[in-house]
Amino acid sequence: MDTSGLSAARRRAAELSAEIDRHNRLYFLEDTPEITDAEYDDLLRELQALEAEHPELRTPDSPTQRVGSAPPAEGFQSRPHRSPMLSLDNALDAEELEAFDARVRRLLGREEEAVAYLGEPKLDGAGVELVYEGGDFTLALTRGDGRTGEDVTANVRHLQNFPRRRDAAAAVVSVRGEIVLPLAAFRRLNRLRRERSEEPFANPRNAAAGALRMLHDVDVQRLRSLEFRAYQLAEGLPADAVAQTDAVAQLERWGFLLSLEPTLCADLEAAKAYHEKLLAARDELPVECDGTVFKVNRLDLQEELGTLSRSPRWAIAYKFPPQQATTVVQAIEAQVGRTGALTPVAKLDPVVVGGVTVSNASLHNQDEIERKDVRVRDTVVVQRAGDVIPQVVRVVKEKRRGRPRRWRLPKLCPVCRAEVVRLEGEVVTRCPNVDCPAQLKNNLRHLAGRGALDVDGLGEKLIDQLVERGLVKRLSDLFALSLADFQDLERMAEKSAGNLVASLERAKHTTLARLLIALGIRHVGATIADILAGHFGDLEPLAAASQEELEAIEGIGPTIAESLIRFFADERNSGEVARLRELGVDFESQERRPEPSGALLGQVFVLTGTLPNLSRSEAKARIEAAGGKVTSSVSKKTTCVVAGADPGSKLRKAEELKVDVIDEAELLVRLDAST
Repeated sequence: MDTSGLSAARRRAAELSAEIDRHNRLYFLEDTPEITDAEYDDLLRELQALEAEHPELRTPDSPTQRVGSAPPAEGFQSRPHRSPMLSLDNALDAEELEAFDARVRRLLGREEEAVAYLGEPKLDGAGVELVYEGGDFTLALTRGDGRTGEDVTANVRHLQNFPRRRDAAAAVVSVRGEIVLPLAAFRRLNRLRRERSEEPFANPRNAAAGALRMLHDVDVQRLRSLEFRAYQLAEGLPADAVAQTDAVAQLERWGFLLSLEPTLCADLEAAKAYHEKLLAARDELPVECDGTVFKVNRLDLQEELGTLSRSPRWAIAYKFPPQQATTVVQAIEAQVGRTGALTPVAKLDPVVVGGVTVSNASLHNQDEIERKDVRVRDTVVVQRAGDVIPQVVRVVKEKRRGRPRRWRLPKLCPVCRAEVVRLEGEVVTRCPNVDCPAQLKNNLRHLAGRGALDVDGLGEKLIDQLVERGLVKRLSDLFALSLADFQDLERMAEKSAGNLVASLERAKHTTLARLLIALGIRHVGATIADILAGHFGDLEPLAAASQEELEAIEGIGPTIAESLIRFFADERNSGEVARLRELGVDFESQERRPEPSGALLGQVFVLTGTLPNLSRSEAKARIEAAGGKVTSSVSKKTTCVVAGADPGSKLRKAEELKVDVIDEAELLVRLDAST
């Protein structure tokens, strides 16, 4: 045996395993992938080839034997899947798809017969299992390592497009699917983030997966924008189901969205044609799609083929080519956003990516530039997902010539020349000058937006003139302008100036929620503004609220609370609010939402197992009506766990934390005491 060759293979296998595990962590947990799917597949295939050549290197914990390798995110409880939630093998070209079909027919002993496949788009989102018990939705788990996943039930309940109940003969139903962010919603959310000078989401998949893993400051608006699209009925199949098509038909009858019109393909050639048709329509699909999934249609043949450790033998993902291109960085410029954030932007040789000509790409922040080591004149790989600002994926170091200088953000704001700052714990460098013209222009655009004061006719070019001529030096100046001020501007006739003055007058009369959005407070978007307006009803009590009072509000976490405190504590901001009121900007005071009350007020309950009389939804509704709160996982904040039959791991967790455990009878006693 060539021991030196084996040693080299063992070292390379260890390197590949460590690298793949690192990328799994970045992809599954941190939602910040550094490499493309194709590059990841190359690493995995190299490791698979090494293990095939040297079987002694294949260990049970190898990435080739596992579905991902991400442990549960901190704060999320790990729960077992009803059955393994496996990954799929990939085909990167027609030859590999042909090899898959030949392997299926050989294993089935049907070399001369065609096998029918169900084809469907491979949606680019977050794989999730939904479990229904007794007809009620009770549990949502991420894919995790395929055997166990993260319990994200509380966040999934915010989704609006899947049934909370369904009728079935089976006591337990397990539905597998993909949680995706439709491209229209992705564009809308990114537009709002840019208006708030927040970093846009890199792609719909990261935005969807990140929303599911929020423990604090939950982004309800983003969660409500997500869709669950079902592709597999893993448990609870109707007795007469004989094919994959029967399973998806049942899912559709129950009210689930499917994975974009699954199509039955009679043979391999029909499967190829379906893939080509889908690839041609890729840019018109409503959700991100990175390939086609083909599954042997007959369920008895699926069972006969069986599964490997990490993937079924009866299914494959035929991947689309990546939407990437190579170009050259001609310059790097720092742009100033609404909150003063300096964002480095690469100016590129124009290149077509995904059917769109790209000439700029965001580099996000200084840390990102240093991590990717992007320099002027570098050759780079860029990618475009949805309508997000195109990104630099990586530098092609082999094409670097000479020793170009490292690029750093300027020490002075490129617009107002104020000294920039980077606060401890933040990745963003900011211009601290609130009167910086760049910030003021962006703040005016934000204030005039439809979600804020909706000032019709106040466009970008007009805002530029108002700021550059010194007519508007702070937000409130906008409402002190006269008809004559507007008539003096370029391309402003008397009629259009009059219309704008009338629009500003209408904008003065608004709601508290819209005013809060217009003020441009960091982290306060439409959802948070509605929560605050409903809770406080007026501006004064909100401005005077303490950190503790703010954090006690459902949906308001420490980050948002701190931002609100900082905003109203700044005399310049409070002065602006006062001047806006003096200039006639007012709002309708809202009735404060009633404070929760009842004997269970402040108590936190967790339900586990099957209760003898109450369904989960009934128990939850009665607890909340009595002022209590129901959460999906046990923690030190849990008051008690209500346990029924087959309680599972939540009961063990309660015992470990010494949390009080009661049965349904005791719960009913406590509920009766609250009435």
